[in-house]
Amino acid sequence: MITTIQVTPSTRERLSALKSSPRETYDELLNKLLALIPHGDDEGEYSDAFRMGLLNARLDVRSGRVTDHEQVKRRLGL
Repeated sequence: MITTIQVTPSTRERLSALKSSPRETYDELLNKLLALIPHGDDEGEYSDAFRMGLLNARLDVRSGRVTDHEQVKRRLGL
């Protein structure tokens, strides 16, 4: 079954720029992007909630919404 999703024009442009070829579908592109989130490790499969947490943590790091260990130590005077 095929469905539609709503994205803003700017999101569509960003997705289009990531396509490996003009013939690549957005479904193929989105599945490649989803594959970047790990499914598990040696200890087993990750839950969907854990995988979403990993993604959010990576986005937090990228956007600067986290404080590294050294910064915390400096703030605490350690």
